[in-house]
Amino acid sequence: MSSTTTEPLLPGCPGVARGKKGGGGGKRVGIDEALLAYAGEFGRWQLRHFVVVSAAWALEALHTMVIIFADREPALRCAAPAGQACGADRCAGAGGGWEWADGAASSTVAEWGLVCGDRYKVGLVQALFFAGCMIGAGVFGHLSDSFLGRKGSLQVVCVLNAAFGLLTALSPTYWAYAALRLLTGFSTGSVGVLAFVLATEPVGPSRRGAAGMSTFYFFSGGIAALAGVAALVPGSWRTLYVVTSLPSLAFAVAVVPFVSESPRWYLVRRRPDDALRVIRAIAAANGRTVPDDLKLKLDDEDEDDEEEDKQAAAAAVQARSSSSSGGSIVDVFRSRTMRVRLVLSVLINLLAAVVYYGLSLNVVNLKTNLYVSVVVNSLAEMPAYLLTALLLDRFGRKPLAIGTMLLSGVFCTAGSLIAGEGVMRVVRMACGVVGIFGMAATYNLLFIYTAELFPTVVRNAALGCTAQASQMGAIVAPLVVVLGERVPFAVFGVSGIVGGLLVFYLPETMNKPLYDTMAGLEEGEKSPLLK
Repeated sequence: MSSTTTEPLLPGCPGVARGKKGGGGGKRVGIDEALLAYAGEFGRWQLRHFVVVSAAWALEALHTMVIIFADREPALRCAAPAGQACGADRCAGAGGGWEWADGAASSTVAEWGLVCGDRYKVGLVQALFFAGCMIGAGVFGHLSDSFLGRKGSLQVVCVLNAAFGLLTALSPTYWAYAALRLLTGFSTGSVGVLAFVLATEPVGPSRRGAAGMSTFYFFSGGIAALAGVAALVPGSWRTLYVVTSLPSLAFAVAVVPFVSESPRWYLVRRRPDDALRVIRAIAAANGRTVPDDLKLKLDDEDEDDEEEDKQAAAAAVQARSSSSSGGSIVDVFRSRTMRVRLVLSVLINLLAAVVYYGLSLNVVNLKTNLYVSVVVNSLAEMPAYLLTALLLDRFGRKPLAIGTMLLSGVFCTAGSLIAGEGVMRVVRMACGVVGIFGMAATYNLLFIYTAELFPTVVRNAALGCTAQASQMGAIVAPLVVVLGERVPFAVFGVSGIVGGLLVFYLPETMNKPLYDTMAGLEEGEKSPLLK
């Protein structure tokens, strides 16, 4: 039976297997053991790498949420000459004596008259953006697991984001604008997944979960920063797109070239020397040392002597070429275990997205200052991230995912049963706040949980699929919101409860290894020691 040396995203099995010396060839260990025993789990190197890479989450927030301000409907004011009244039909616009208070260039709605009969076009643009996200998440998820890598994929999507965003600012017509938002979504949909995997894979087993939970603060921080930027440039939606696109270009040119590729990706791509080079760089920056005779191995490689290892590795290269060096989503469906996990993960992520994005969109219906509302909404999510970070290692992934989804679902359902004005409206709003709190915690948790459910060789491909499901939920969410005040709460409630029940069918991953290959996971699941 093969030996497993990798660990889960949070603290794993108490004992870590040590590689054996064989034939004078030196120790052969897995990535996690190398970090734990020699390089350091979360030292100076990992802290710098984590902060720099996770900043990409803020960029994703800028490209995703900019539509709140760019496509807002400004206030109308009567521009009729003194002594004349404006028409009762505001849809008549200038013909009825009405004009936009902030000017025609303040938003796409004002510039192209996306009101009344054309109001659906605002929702269409948003749906197209998330449709692009859904497609791009799958494409770049696969590319990052194969030849392009995590770092290369992140650089490509950031360049594309900047290019499409700047072109969006030059849109001559509504349909050109819609097409460019689709393309922007294509490059935006995978930014968070790529940054998450690249930031957390070099972190040691006992610190990886806490680090992973912290990536979401960057997204919420990006939303808050967007509100500030939008407040500074309220007069032109085109200027807003320029200002929110340039950071992606700066990140791709001045930051990404100086970060390291994931050592795990190097290893599954059969580049152990490059993987070891990264491990040595981590150790040097952390004030640690790595033995000269240390060698790295995948979790489905035996720990026999060096000569036998060479023969086994040579014989296995071709047989495992797809699963170890460039796995795709097709490989996931070939495994019954992986297939069931993927289907459940997709459904759960889709339902979570319907609730999360739906409740987020309801915030703009509070009829308060838009900039303040967006900031408050982003800050309200942060306690949920802290909650999951504190409780994840105590209760496990599965119970916490079930609890947070059911919490959101129950309160949304309660909100759908509350009718009336005044105090009742406040109570219904409070139910929505608790609902988004619970679903934000779920969203945070699902990244860690999903990453642990799949091996390194197909992790990004699987995360890409779940990201696609999330984007599909984001497409559905605005269509639900327009159904009124109480019906959306009912839909969100059912979605949260059903999603929580589906989690029951997923395995617990706490204290389980973070596998590198499909073979390692399949064999590890059969081992009674890892049940």
